[in-house]
Amino acid sequence: MAIIKKFRIKSFKETSNILELKNVSVSYGDRQVLNNLSLSINKGEIMGLLGPNGVGKSTIFHLITGLIKPNYGKILINKDDATKKPIYERNTKYGIGYVPQYGGYFSNLTLFENLLSIAEIQIKDKRKRLEKINQLISQFELESVTTIKAKYLSGGQKKKLVIAMALVNNPKLLLLDECFAALDIMTIKVLQKIIVNLQTFYNITICLCDHQARDLLSCVDKAAVLSNGAVIALGSPGDLVKDEKAKSSYFGDEFNFS
Repeated sequence: MAIIKKFRIKSFKETSNILELKNVSVSYGDRQVLNNLSLSINKGEIMGLLGPNGVGKSTIFHLITGLIKPNYGKILINKDDATKKPIYERNTKYGIGYVPQYGGYFSNLTLFENLLSIAEIQIKDKRKRLEKINQLISQFELESVTTIKAKYLSGGQKKKLVIAMALVNNPKLLLLDECFAALDIMTIKVLQKIIVNLQTFYNITICLCDHQARDLLSCVDKAAVLSNGAVIALGSPGDLVKDEKAKSSYFGDEFNFS
Protein backbone atom coordinates (compact mmCIF):
# COMPACT_ATOMS: atom_id res chain seq x y z
CA MET A 1 0.00 0.00 0.00
CA ALA A 2 1.36 3.38 -0.99
CA ILE A 3 0.84 6.06 1.67
CA ILE A 4 1.64 9.68 0.89
CA LYS A 5 2.36 12.42 3.41
CA LYS A 6 1.12 15.71 2.02
CA PHE A 7 3.07 18.81 3.12
CA ARG A 8 1.62 21.58 0.96
CA ILE A 9 1.79 24.71 3.12
CA LYS A 10 -0.20 27.15 1.00
CA SER A 11 -3.25 26.79 -1.20
CA PHE A 12 -3.66 28.93 -4.28
CA LYS A 13 -6.25 31.71 -4.11
CA GLU A 14 -6.32 32.91 -7.71
CA THR A 15 -9.26 31.82 -9.82
CA SER A 16 -8.31 33.19 -13.26
CA ASN A 17 -6.66 30.91 -15.80
CA ILE A 18 -3.06 31.42 -16.82
CA LEU A 19 -3.34 28.55 -19.31
CA GLU A 20 -6.14 26.73 -21.07
CA LEU A 21 -5.97 23.89 -23.56
CA LYS A 22 -9.25 23.66 -25.48
CA ASN A 23 -10.19 20.46 -27.31
CA VAL A 24 -6.59 19.74 -28.29
CA SER A 25 -5.64 16.76 -30.45
CA VAL A 26 -2.14 15.65 -31.41
CA SER A 27 -1.07 12.72 -33.58
CA TYR A 28 2.36 11.34 -34.45
CA GLY A 29 1.77 9.56 -37.73
CA ASP A 30 -0.99 7.02 -37.15
CA ARG A 31 -0.66 7.23 -33.37
CA GLN A 32 -3.02 9.65 -31.64
CA VAL A 33 -1.46 10.90 -28.41
CA LEU A 34 -3.99 13.55 -27.33
CA ASN A 35 -7.65 13.24 -28.24
CA ASN A 36 -9.85 16.32 -27.78
CA LEU A 37 -8.12 17.10 -24.48
CA SER A 38 -9.16 20.13 -22.42
CA LEU A 39 -7.30 21.39 -19.35
CA SER A 40 -6.91 24.69 -17.50
CA ILE A 41 -4.36 25.89 -14.94
CA ASN A 42 -5.16 28.70 -12.52
CA LYS A 43 -2.72 31.46 -11.66
CA GLY A 44 -0.70 30.70 -8.55
CA GLU A 45 -1.42 27.00 -8.28
CA ILE A 46 0.71 23.88 -8.54
CA MET A 47 -0.84 21.47 -11.03
CA GLY A 48 0.26 17.89 -11.55
CA LEU A 49 -0.18 15.63 -14.57
CA LEU A 50 -0.29 11.90 -13.90
CA GLY A 51 -0.29 8.87 -16.11
CA PRO A 52 1.93 6.07 -17.36
CA ASN A 53 4.77 6.69 -19.80
CA GLY A 54 3.55 7.48 -23.29
CA VAL A 55 0.18 8.87 -22.22
CA GLY A 56 0.96 12.39 -23.50
CA LYS A 57 2.28 14.32 -20.49
CA SER A 58 5.42 15.57 -22.25
CA THR A 59 3.39 16.26 -25.39
CA ILE A 60 1.27 18.69 -23.39
CA PHE A 61 4.42 20.52 -22.29
CA HIS A 62 5.69 20.64 -25.87
CA LEU A 63 2.38 22.18 -26.91
CA ILE A 64 2.55 24.82 -24.20
CA THR A 65 6.12 25.82 -25.03
CA GLY A 66 5.48 25.83 -28.79
CA LEU A 67 7.82 22.96 -29.64
CA ILE A 68 4.91 21.35 -31.48
CA LYS A 69 1.55 22.54 -32.78
CA PRO A 70 -1.78 20.76 -32.26
CA ASN A 71 -3.60 19.11 -35.14
CA TYR A 72 -6.78 20.57 -33.70
CA GLY A 73 -7.76 22.79 -30.80
CA LYS A 74 -6.48 25.96 -29.17
CA ILE A 75 -3.89 26.99 -26.59
CA LEU A 76 -4.81 30.07 -24.57
CA ILE A 77 -2.23 31.82 -22.39
CA ASN A 78 -3.62 34.64 -20.24
CA LYS A 79 -6.72 34.32 -22.44
CA ASP A 80 -4.69 35.13 -25.59
CA ASP A 81 -4.81 32.63 -28.43
CA ALA A 82 -1.18 31.46 -28.47
CA THR A 83 -1.74 28.38 -30.63
CA LYS A 84 0.47 29.68 -33.45
CA LYS A 85 2.84 31.82 -31.35
CA PRO A 86 6.56 30.95 -31.71
CA ILE A 87 8.67 29.57 -28.87
CA TYR A 88 10.55 32.80 -28.14
CA GLU A 89 7.34 34.81 -27.80
CA ARG A 90 5.88 32.31 -25.35
CA ASN A 91 9.01 32.76 -23.26
CA THR A 92 9.40 36.53 -23.48
CA LYS A 93 5.78 37.70 -23.66
CA TYR A 94 4.02 35.08 -21.57
CA GLY A 95 6.84 34.02 -19.26
CA ILE A 96 6.82 30.27 -19.97
CA GLY A 97 9.75 28.43 -18.38
CA TYR A 98 10.50 24.80 -19.23
CA VAL A 99 12.64 22.18 -17.49
CA PRO A 100 13.02 19.06 -19.68
CA GLN A 101 13.31 15.56 -18.27
CA TYR A 102 16.79 15.11 -19.69
CA GLY A 103 19.61 17.57 -20.29
CA GLY A 104 18.86 21.26 -20.45
CA TYR A 105 22.41 22.26 -19.53
CA PHE A 106 25.82 22.52 -21.20
CA SER A 107 27.88 19.53 -20.07
CA ASN A 108 31.31 21.10 -20.50
CA LEU A 109 30.48 24.40 -18.84
CA THR A 110 30.67 24.91 -15.09
CA LEU A 111 27.54 25.44 -13.07
CA PHE A 112 28.24 29.19 -12.92
CA GLU A 113 28.94 29.35 -16.66
CA ASN A 114 25.64 27.58 -17.39
CA LEU A 115 23.71 30.19 -15.45
CA LEU A 116 25.74 32.98 -17.04
CA SER A 117 25.02 31.68 -20.55
CA ILE A 118 21.30 32.22 -19.95
CA ALA A 119 21.64 35.41 -17.93
CA GLU A 120 23.71 37.12 -20.64
CA ILE A 121 20.79 36.69 -23.04
CA GLN A 122 18.03 37.63 -20.61
CA ILE A 123 19.60 40.36 -18.43
CA LYS A 124 21.44 43.25 -20.08
CA ASP A 125 22.75 44.99 -16.95
CA LYS A 126 25.94 43.22 -15.78
CA ARG A 127 25.44 44.02 -12.10
CA LYS A 128 21.84 42.78 -12.09
CA ARG A 129 22.95 39.73 -14.05
CA LEU A 130 25.49 38.72 -11.41
CA GLU A 131 23.04 39.49 -8.62
CA LYS A 132 20.49 37.16 -10.18
CA ILE A 133 23.02 34.37 -10.64
CA ASN A 134 24.28 34.64 -7.06
CA GLN A 135 20.72 34.74 -5.76
CA LEU A 136 19.87 31.50 -7.57
CA ILE A 137 23.07 29.80 -6.45
CA SER A 138 22.26 30.68 -2.85
CA GLN A 139 18.58 29.79 -3.17
CA PHE A 140 19.41 26.31 -4.45
CA GLU A 141 22.37 25.84 -2.06
CA LEU A 142 24.86 25.29 -4.88
CA GLU A 143 27.70 27.47 -3.56
CA SER A 144 30.12 24.56 -3.22
CA VAL A 145 29.83 23.40 -6.85
CA THR A 146 29.86 26.63 -8.89
CA THR A 147 33.20 25.82 -10.56
CA ILE A 148 32.42 22.17 -11.33
CA LYS A 149 31.49 21.21 -14.89
CA ALA A 150 27.85 20.22 -15.21
CA LYS A 151 28.65 16.72 -16.44
CA TYR A 152 30.29 15.95 -13.09
CA LEU A 153 27.39 17.12 -10.92
CA SER A 154 25.11 14.66 -9.14
CA GLY A 155 21.63 14.00 -10.49
CA GLY A 156 20.07 16.25 -7.88
CA GLN A 157 22.56 19.06 -8.52
CA LYS A 158 21.90 18.86 -12.26
CA LYS A 159 18.17 19.11 -11.67
CA LYS A 160 18.64 22.11 -9.38
CA LEU A 161 20.83 23.74 -12.03
CA VAL A 162 18.30 23.31 -14.82
CA ILE A 163 15.48 24.68 -12.65
CA ALA A 164 17.69 27.63 -11.70
CA MET A 165 18.43 28.27 -15.39
CA ALA A 166 14.69 28.34 -16.10
CA LEU A 167 14.22 30.89 -13.31
CA VAL A 168 16.73 33.40 -14.68
CA ASN A 169 13.99 35.07 -16.71
CA ASN A 170 11.49 35.14 -13.80
CA PRO A 171 8.87 32.90 -15.45
CA LYS A 172 5.19 33.22 -14.62
CA LEU A 173 4.48 29.59 -15.52
CA LEU A 174 7.11 26.91 -14.91
CA LEU A 175 6.84 23.47 -16.53
CA LEU A 176 8.73 20.57 -14.93
CA ASP A 177 8.88 17.41 -17.04
CA GLU A 178 9.36 14.17 -15.02
CA CYS A 179 11.32 16.18 -12.48
CA PHE A 180 11.63 13.35 -9.94
CA ALA A 181 12.78 10.68 -12.40
CA ALA A 182 15.88 8.65 -11.41
CA LEU A 183 16.45 10.60 -8.18
CA ASP A 184 16.90 9.24 -4.65
CA ILE A 185 14.31 9.79 -1.93
CA MET A 186 16.19 12.58 -0.13
CA THR A 187 16.76 14.53 -3.36
CA ILE A 188 13.08 14.17 -4.25
CA LYS A 189 12.10 15.64 -0.88
CA VAL A 190 14.45 18.59 -1.42
CA LEU A 191 12.96 19.24 -4.87
CA GLN A 192 9.42 18.98 -3.51
CA LYS A 193 10.20 21.70 -0.97
CA ILE A 194 11.82 23.86 -3.66
CA ILE A 195 8.70 23.56 -5.82
CA VAL A 196 6.42 24.51 -2.93
CA ASN A 197 8.64 27.47 -2.00
CA LEU A 198 8.67 28.77 -5.58
CA GLN A 199 4.88 28.95 -5.51
CA THR A 200 4.59 30.14 -1.92
CA PHE A 201 7.18 32.91 -1.91
CA TYR A 202 7.42 33.88 -5.60
CA ASN A 203 3.82 33.13 -6.71
CA ILE A 204 5.04 31.18 -9.73
CA THR A 205 2.40 28.97 -11.30
CA ILE A 206 3.85 25.48 -11.67
CA CYS A 207 2.83 22.47 -13.73
CA LEU A 208 4.76 19.25 -13.25
CA CYS A 209 4.32 15.77 -14.60
CA ASP A 210 5.53 12.41 -13.41
CA HIS A 211 4.50 8.79 -13.71
CA GLN A 212 5.04 8.22 -9.96
CA ALA A 213 1.93 9.42 -8.15
CA ARG A 214 3.44 9.35 -4.66
CA ASP A 215 6.11 11.93 -5.41
CA LEU A 216 3.89 14.26 -7.42
CA LEU A 217 0.83 14.30 -5.15
CA SER A 218 2.94 15.38 -2.18
CA CYS A 219 3.50 18.87 -3.58
CA VAL A 220 0.53 19.85 -5.76
CA ASP A 221 -2.74 21.70 -5.22
CA LYS A 222 -4.55 19.55 -7.75
CA ALA A 223 -3.74 16.97 -10.39
CA ALA A 224 -5.15 15.46 -13.56
CA VAL A 225 -5.01 11.80 -14.53
CA LEU A 226 -4.52 11.17 -18.26
CA SER A 227 -5.69 8.10 -20.15
CA ASN A 228 -6.27 7.42 -23.84
CA GLY A 229 -5.27 10.97 -24.76
CA ALA A 230 -7.71 12.77 -22.47
CA VAL A 231 -8.18 13.93 -18.87
CA ILE A 232 -10.29 11.29 -17.11
CA ALA A 233 -10.08 12.72 -13.57
CA LEU A 234 -9.19 16.08 -12.04
CA GLY A 235 -9.12 17.29 -8.45
CA SER A 236 -7.20 17.74 -5.23
CA PRO A 237 -4.89 14.86 -4.27
CA GLY A 238 -7.30 13.68 -1.57
CA ASP A 239 -10.28 13.67 -3.92
CA LEU A 240 -8.39 12.32 -6.90
CA VAL A 241 -7.31 9.06 -5.28
CA LYS A 242 -10.96 8.34 -4.44
CA ASP A 243 -12.14 8.92 -8.00
CA GLU A 244 -13.38 5.65 -9.51
CA LYS A 245 -12.09 6.37 -13.01
CA ALA A 246 -8.65 7.32 -11.66
CA LYS A 247 -8.55 4.21 -9.48
CA SER A 248 -9.57 1.82 -12.24
CA SER A 249 -7.20 3.24 -14.88
CA TYR A 250 -4.19 4.30 -12.80
CA PHE A 251 -4.09 4.16 -8.99
CA GLY A 252 -5.59 0.79 -8.26
CA ASP A 253 -7.76 -0.11 -5.26
CA GLU A 254 -5.01 -0.24 -2.63
CA PHE A 255 -3.57 3.22 -3.24
CA ASN A 256 -4.08 5.40 -0.14
CA PHE A 257 -3.56 9.10 0.57
CA SER A 258 -3.21 10.58 4.07
